[in-house]
Amino acid sequence: MTAAKLDLEKVTLAKGGHSSPKQGMCIMEAVSLIAGEKWSDHPECVSPAIGAFLRSWNDGLEDEPRQRLKPYALKVLGTNTGPADEETRGFLALDWLIRVNTPAWLELAGLKDEAAELRNLPALTSTEIVVGVQATLEKARASARTRAAAAWAAARDAAWDAAWDAARDAAWDAARDAARDAARAAARDAEWDAARDAAWDAAWDAARAAARDAARDAARDAARDAARDAAWAAARDAAWDAARAAAWDAAWDAARDAAWAAAYNAARSVLRPTEQQLTESAFELLDRMIAIGQKSEAQPVA
Repeated sequence: MTAAKLDLEKVTLAKGGHSSPKQGMCIMEAVSLIAGEKWSDHPECVSPAIGAFLRSWNDGLEDEPRQRLKPYALKVLGTNTGPADEETRGFLALDWLIRVNTPAWLELAGLKDEAAELRNLPALTSTEIVVGVQATLEKARASARTRAAAAWAAARDAAWDAAWDAARDAAWDAARDAARDAARAAARDAEWDAARDAAWDAAWDAARAAARDAARDAARDAARDAARDAAWAAARDAAWDAARAAAWDAAWDAARDAAWAAAYNAARSVLRPTEQQLTESAFELLDRMIAIGQKSEAQPVA
């Protein structure tokens, strides 16, 4: 398939690799079609560094922002411009990862000093510079691991609290609904049994003491009273048992689901601003990597 046969406006970029265009395509597979190369996510005309960056980013983005990559299917054509340019692109990507991406997450985790130390590093444009800043990188890594362990413990406690609150609410709702349903069913069954037994006993006693009409009246009244009392007792016991079982099952399921949902939503709301900021920064990085080979020299990440 050639560029003329691929309408990017009608393409929806998807995660992962695909065996054919009919199953979908990622950004690099789209490039292979446009370039007229064999179907692949490693088209030869694209810089290996840019290709690696785009494959990873394609899978890391959510569906909607991933579509912003489509214009780059044309922009990256012909970027495989040789080893010297690849080295420059590699250091650009490494510099962005260490001095832009990582500090953003460290700062979000409350490690402001470590974030500042990474941002203040010199531009990472050579192996010698990278080796020289290893101590700072290791310090940031150790701090992040310590904070991650503490965050995990805090998340576990928060999840338990959320689960308990959800369980309590779910138990109350489940008990109320189960009691109502059980009471309705039990009352119907108990009323029938009690009415039948009480009517027979009352009718027999009344028949011996009075006439047939009096027996019928007495049976009706006794049946009504006995059925009401028996139904209430049976409904109460049945409702309690049903409510207890239903509440336990519903509480456990609701607590588990609520805890996960609450944790996910809370995390997303906190992470999203940083994700959006880094997404815009990554597009800028991609543009600069593409420009390598098209101009005399590249500037390091500011």
